[in-house]
Amino acid sequence: MKLTVVSPLLGEEFADGVRKEVAQWAGLDTEIDVVKVERGVASIESEYDEALAGPGILEQVERAVERGAEGVFVTCFGDPAVHAAREIVDVPVVGGFEPAMLNALSLGESVGVITVLDNVVPMIRGLVRRYGLTDRCNSVRVVDLPVLALDAHEVLLERLYTEARSVVDSGEADVIVLGCTGMIGVAAAVQARLESDGAFVPVIDPTGAAILWLESQIRLGVRPSRATYMPPPPKERRM
Repeated sequence: MKLTVVSPLLGEEFADGVRKEVAQWAGLDTEIDVVKVERGVASIESEYDEALAGPGILEQVERAVERGAEGVFVTCFGDPAVHAAREIVDVPVVGGFEPAMLNALSLGESVGVITVLDNVVPMIRGLVRRYGLTDRCNSVRVVDLPVLALDAHEVLLERLYTEARSVVDSGEADVIVLGCTGMIGVAAAVQARLESDGAFVPVIDPTGAAILWLESQIRLGVRPSRATYMPPPPKERRM
């Protein structure tokens, strides 16, 4: 099985972390290629950033499939350009939001998302509405750290735990989803700390959820429906 992970950010540092992270989740028979965009933005923290990142993401998705990728993960929780990519390639394509949330819905009645900055909250709430999850996801909190500062591991872990503990104690959610794929290697630690202080509460890592979701779709022999994701009509386009 061949998967391509598209890092939608310009910096090489984030791509290095992604390589290590996805290797821990992929099956033994899964080959992972990690690529990054050649044009776009340093981080995606607004609708403006997401719009600028789109062309570079789509370019890398097309290239990945040409090289034989059987599935593509765009490693951003906001699912940038994911639905557009499904219109132009014949393999499963996911971002961070959809697999993580759908996994979370099977583990509890209400889901809470903890993301990076206030700027991102409206974007996530928009995704919640798009997927029809408003009845089961009403809590979106932030750790007040930009994407490019998430390598401050101990600070991130402490802020994630504080918000997760508050969400659970207030009854807002009984499953936690990490709302940024840059929150690498912390889900298990937050989950363990929550359990040590009370009842077990699942904490979903969006990268792990995406890789396992893609592997499952490929093994099932399915891909996005052409009744939904129709090929774009031919016309002049300048990107």
